[in-house]
Amino acid sequence: MEYYILMILGAVLVNNIILAQFLGICPFMGVSGKMSTAVGMGAALLFVMTLSTMVTTLVYNYVLVPLELVYLQTVIFILIIAALVQALEIVLKKVSPSLYNALGIFLPLITTNCAVLGIAITVTLKSFSLIDATLFTMFTALGFCVAIIIFAGIREQLELVNIPKGMKGIPIALITVGILALAFMGFANLA
Repeated sequence: MEYYILMILGAVLVNNIILAQFLGICPFMGVSGKMSTAVGMGAALLFVMTLSTMVTTLVYNYVLVPLELVYLQTVIFILIIAALVQALEIVLKKVSPSLYNALGIFLPLITTNCAVLGIAITVTLKSFSLIDATLFTMFTALGFCVAIIIFAGIREQLELVNIPKGMKGIPIALITVGILALAFMGFANLA
């Protein structure tokens, strides 16, 4: 039990994928302007990252390692992630048009999100079992959600205050991310 508590604290707070590992910065900066888009991206990433890591872990352990094709890991993982996102998009469009519309542009954006590939490779490097890989990925995606939602809230608040002209937009957002990353470093002694 203690192992999983430390995994949660580590993935969500201490080694946050955005604020400590700097993976997934493009969607983090791009869709965090509004709370609704941040929540949508976080939910879509949680689902896709978990599903893709489960599949890539199985492919790695039962195809690449036995056939001694580990050197193809990155290329295979990229293809798997792209295929999964495309298949998920097609299935959602047919089965649940409302969910498909709710996720909107976020599904295609996830295909190019380096955080998805980064976590898929990380769980293979750490030699996690399928269950541990899945849980680690869920907690990591939850850390992404926490960071992007906090950041979206701050950015919405920044729109309401008087900021010098040269600092508006991306400059103040980058400063804010830096301060947020420093705040998350305060959790370093928890895990």
